[in-house]
Amino acid sequence: MTDNQPGNQPGNPSDDPTGDQPAPRTGGRYVCRYCRQPSDPNSRTCPLCGAPVDVRASVSMSGWTKQPAVRDMAHIQFGRSRCQIEGTLVPVADFALASGEWIYFSHKNLLWADPAAQLTNMGLKGGWKRMMAGLPLIMLVGQGPGRIALADNHAGDIVVLPLQQGQSMWVREHRFLVATGNVAYDWTSTGIWYDTRKGDDRERHWPMGQFGDVFTAQNGPGLLLLHSPGNTFVRDLAPGEPLLIQPSALLYRDVTVEAHLHLEYPRDVGRSALGALFGNRYSNRSILARLVGPGRVAVQSVYERPEDALPVVRHSRATKRNW
Repeated sequence: MTDNQPGNQPGNPSDDPTGDQPAPRTGGRYVCRYCRQPSDPNSRTCPLCGAPVDVRASVSMSGWTKQPAVRDMAHIQFGRSRCQIEGTLVPVADFALASGEWIYFSHKNLLWADPAAQLTNMGLKGGWKRMMAGLPLIMLVGQGPGRIALADNHAGDIVVLPLQQGQSMWVREHRFLVATGNVAYDWTSTGIWYDTRKGDDRERHWPMGQFGDVFTAQNGPGLLLLHSPGNTFVRDLAPGEPLLIQPSALLYRDVTVEAHLHLEYPRDVGRSALGALFGNRYSNRSILARLVGPGRVAVQSVYERPEDALPVVRHSRATKRNW
């Protein structure tokens, strides 16, 4: 939802289409509306991101475009290698790597690899250390020739992002599935946090996760695959255009999109006259992420809503609204 737009729920885009949009074409070429790259209009799926070519866009009243799932057995070409997407409920990315070409991924996503493929640990700078369910994650490199299959462990969509040389994308922690070898990886703190207090105890919360992953294509175009729980919705923000979403719903954003905390304090109009007069600034508050364009933003339909209702005593840079 954009600021001061009460008709739309933050981070919950509607599935109801407001109309069909024809496939965009530039100079007789088909331009994929999902990866924004020139593509083949005669193919059933975009060879760069796997999105269906013969579908019309479903756009909600709030401006979100639903990204269709990659079709079963769709082929994606990169360099001399290819990736085949298999299945729709918990899709698998099946890579056939050519000699000398490689990909990297977290060990938890590896399904199988044939004996010809070479698997090695990937060294990461800056003391990289990630945990999931209390266990460490290890980044692996898979090098061709050979086949390697990858998947996440829950239902959702595989989102394919072709990156042009020099293009960067910020991705929420634990959504990364795999990237090609010419896509550089870095990580950064999200910088979005708040502290709550209960008596003498204070607790720090990271509603968007403590870290975010940044991927940049180097030495030519690259390929980045993410796993999105549920459905995926995308939209483009104009320069200076604001957007409010649930922090845990964010899937990825262009690095040109600014992100910070936003606090909503609705007035308590409960039963007590005291509450109606003064309001309760704690139990009814909403903690959102505020994004400011320009750039592309994607959200996932499955996300965790903040449940605590304790007073916020400190927070990172934030905007506020009382109503």
